[in-house]
Amino acid sequence: MRPPIPYEYLPPVPSLTVESDDIADGERLGSRHLFNGWGMPGENLSPHLRWSGFPAETKSFAVTCFDPDAPTGSGFWHWLLFDLPADVTELPTGAGGGVGLPAGAAHARNDFGTMEYGGAAPPPGPPHRYVFAVHALGCDKLGLDSDTSAAVVGFTITANTLARGYLVPVWGH
Repeated sequence: MRPPIPYEYLPPVPSLTVESDDIADGERLGSRHLFNGWGMPGENLSPHLRWSGFPAETKSFAVTCFDPDAPTGSGFWHWLLFDLPADVTELPTGAGGGVGLPAGAAHARNDFGTMEYGGAAPPPGPPHRYVFAVHALGCDKLGLDSDTSAAVVGFTITANTLARGYLVPVWGH
Protein backbone atom coordinates (compact mmCIF):
# COMPACT_ATOMS: atom_id res chain seq x y z
CA MET A 1 0.00 0.00 0.00
CA ARG A 2 1.35 3.41 -0.99
CA PRO A 3 1.46 6.23 1.55
CA PRO A 4 -0.91 9.15 0.95
CA ILE A 5 0.27 12.07 -1.10
CA PRO A 6 1.70 14.63 1.31
CA TYR A 7 -0.76 17.30 2.36
CA GLU A 8 -3.73 14.90 2.42
CA TYR A 9 -3.16 14.37 6.15
CA LEU A 10 -2.44 18.03 7.03
CA PRO A 11 -5.08 20.54 8.08
CA PRO A 12 -7.19 21.30 5.00
CA VAL A 13 -6.66 24.57 3.15
CA PRO A 14 -8.33 25.95 0.01
CA SER A 15 -6.97 24.81 -3.33
CA LEU A 16 -5.19 26.89 -5.90
CA THR A 17 -4.61 25.93 -9.53
CA VAL A 18 -1.16 24.73 -10.65
CA GLU A 19 -0.39 24.24 -14.35
CA SER A 20 2.73 23.43 -16.33
CA ASP A 21 3.93 23.37 -19.92
CA ASP A 22 6.28 20.49 -18.93
CA ILE A 23 4.50 18.10 -16.55
CA ALA A 24 0.99 16.73 -15.91
CA ASP A 25 -0.79 14.77 -13.20
CA GLY A 26 -0.18 11.04 -13.53
CA GLU A 27 2.02 11.44 -16.62
CA ARG A 28 5.63 10.28 -16.87
CA LEU A 29 8.33 12.90 -16.22
CA GLY A 30 10.46 13.73 -19.24
CA SER A 31 14.22 13.13 -19.10
CA ARG A 32 14.79 16.88 -18.74
CA HIS A 33 13.41 16.63 -15.19
CA LEU A 34 15.40 13.56 -14.09
CA PHE A 35 18.51 13.79 -11.94
CA ASN A 36 21.86 14.07 -13.74
CA GLY A 37 23.83 11.62 -11.62
CA TRP A 38 23.40 8.34 -9.72
CA GLY A 39 23.28 6.62 -13.12
CA MET A 40 20.33 8.75 -14.26
CA PRO A 41 20.38 10.32 -17.75
CA GLY A 42 18.56 13.54 -16.88
CA GLU A 43 19.18 17.24 -17.33
CA ASN A 44 18.16 18.08 -13.74
CA LEU A 45 15.85 20.91 -14.88
CA SER A 46 12.89 21.90 -12.74
CA PRO A 47 9.65 22.06 -14.72
CA HIS A 48 7.84 25.20 -15.76
CA LEU A 49 5.09 26.01 -13.22
CA ARG A 50 2.25 28.57 -13.28
CA TRP A 51 -0.39 29.14 -10.58
CA SER A 52 -3.60 31.07 -10.03
CA GLY A 53 -6.68 31.16 -7.83
CA PHE A 54 -4.88 31.96 -4.58
CA PRO A 55 -6.34 34.14 -1.80
CA ALA A 56 -6.03 37.93 -2.08
CA GLU A 57 -4.22 38.04 1.28
CA THR A 58 -1.32 35.93 -0.08
CA LYS A 59 1.99 37.61 0.79
CA SER A 60 4.47 35.10 -0.70
CA PHE A 61 4.75 31.63 -2.22
CA ALA A 62 6.79 28.49 -1.69
CA VAL A 63 7.34 25.71 -4.24
CA THR A 64 8.29 22.18 -3.22
CA CYS A 65 8.81 18.78 -4.81
CA PHE A 66 8.54 15.68 -2.63
CA ASP A 67 8.70 11.94 -3.40
CA PRO A 68 6.48 10.13 -0.85
CA ASP A 69 7.45 6.75 -2.34
CA ALA A 70 11.21 6.95 -1.68
CA PRO A 71 12.37 3.96 0.39
CA THR A 72 13.63 6.10 3.27
CA GLY A 73 10.84 5.94 5.81
CA SER A 74 10.44 9.71 5.44
CA GLY A 75 10.15 10.32 1.69
CA PHE A 76 12.64 12.44 -0.27
CA TRP A 77 12.70 16.23 -0.75
CA HIS A 78 13.74 17.17 -4.29
CA TRP A 79 13.04 20.91 -4.13
CA LEU A 80 12.33 23.55 -1.49
CA LEU A 81 12.00 27.10 -2.77
CA PHE A 82 10.53 29.83 -0.58
CA ASP A 83 10.16 33.60 -0.12
CA LEU A 84 8.83 34.05 -3.66
CA PRO A 85 7.12 37.47 -3.81
CA ALA A 86 3.30 37.48 -4.09
CA ASP A 87 3.44 39.02 -7.59
CA VAL A 88 5.36 36.00 -8.96
CA THR A 89 2.90 33.50 -10.40
CA GLU A 90 5.11 31.55 -12.80
CA LEU A 91 8.55 29.95 -12.88
CA PRO A 92 10.33 29.04 -16.11
CA THR A 93 11.82 25.64 -16.83
CA GLY A 94 15.16 25.50 -15.01
CA ALA A 95 14.29 27.98 -12.23
CA GLY A 96 15.28 25.30 -9.72
CA GLY A 97 18.88 25.90 -10.77
CA GLY A 98 18.54 29.61 -10.08
CA VAL A 99 17.66 30.73 -13.64
CA GLY A 100 14.81 33.25 -13.66
CA LEU A 101 14.35 33.44 -9.88
CA PRO A 102 13.21 36.75 -8.44
CA ALA A 103 15.37 38.63 -5.95
CA GLY A 104 14.89 37.37 -2.40
CA ALA A 105 13.77 33.85 -3.31
CA ALA A 106 15.69 31.17 -1.39
CA HIS A 107 16.41 27.48 -1.85
CA ALA A 108 16.71 25.19 1.16
CA ARG A 109 18.92 22.12 1.09
CA ASN A 110 17.17 19.18 -0.60
CA ASP A 111 17.81 15.53 0.28
CA PHE A 112 20.61 15.37 -2.30
CA GLY A 113 22.35 17.90 -0.05
CA THR A 114 22.20 20.76 -2.57
CA MET A 115 20.31 24.04 -2.62
CA GLU A 116 18.54 23.61 -5.95
CA TYR A 117 16.08 21.34 -7.72
CA GLY A 118 17.24 17.72 -7.80
CA GLY A 119 15.47 15.60 -10.41
CA ALA A 120 13.81 12.21 -10.08
CA ALA A 121 16.20 9.34 -9.34
CA PRO A 122 14.24 6.41 -7.91
CA PRO A 123 15.71 2.94 -7.51
CA PRO A 124 14.46 0.25 -9.93
CA GLY A 125 10.88 -0.77 -9.16
CA PRO A 126 7.40 0.70 -9.36
CA PRO A 127 7.01 4.32 -10.47
CA HIS A 128 7.36 7.01 -7.81
CA ARG A 129 5.11 10.05 -7.46
CA TYR A 130 6.69 13.51 -7.53
CA VAL A 131 4.47 16.04 -5.76
CA PHE A 132 5.17 19.50 -7.18
CA ALA A 133 3.29 21.82 -4.81
CA VAL A 134 2.76 25.57 -4.78
CA HIS A 135 1.90 27.02 -1.37
CA ALA A 136 0.27 30.47 -1.00
CA LEU A 137 1.59 31.90 2.27
CA GLY A 138 0.29 34.52 4.67
CA CYS A 139 3.75 35.96 5.41
CA ASP A 140 6.25 37.94 3.32
CA LYS A 141 9.23 35.87 4.47
CA LEU A 142 9.51 32.55 6.30
CA GLY A 143 12.41 33.83 8.40
CA LEU A 144 14.55 30.82 7.47
CA ASP A 145 17.89 30.47 5.75
CA SER A 146 19.08 28.01 3.14
CA ASP A 147 20.72 25.73 5.72
CA THR A 148 17.42 25.10 7.52
CA SER A 149 16.47 21.41 7.33
CA ALA A 150 13.83 20.30 4.85
CA ALA A 151 11.57 19.15 7.72
CA VAL A 152 11.67 22.58 9.41
CA VAL A 153 11.10 24.35 6.08
CA GLY A 154 8.11 22.04 5.43
CA PHE A 155 6.76 22.67 8.94
CA THR A 156 7.10 26.44 8.57
CA ILE A 157 5.49 26.41 5.13
CA THR A 158 2.56 24.38 6.48
CA ALA A 159 2.11 26.72 9.46
CA ASN A 160 1.78 29.70 7.08
CA THR A 161 -0.21 28.13 4.21
CA LEU A 162 -3.40 29.86 3.08
CA ALA A 163 -3.94 27.68 -0.03
CA ARG A 164 -2.12 24.91 -1.87
CA GLY A 165 -2.20 23.19 -5.23
CA TYR A 166 -0.10 20.50 -6.85
CA LEU A 167 0.72 18.38 -9.88
CA VAL A 168 1.89 14.79 -9.40
CA PRO A 169 3.79 13.28 -12.34
CA VAL A 170 5.48 9.86 -12.01
CA TRP A 171 8.70 8.16 -13.00
CA GLY A 172 10.10 4.69 -12.58
CA HIS A 173 12.31 2.11 -14.22
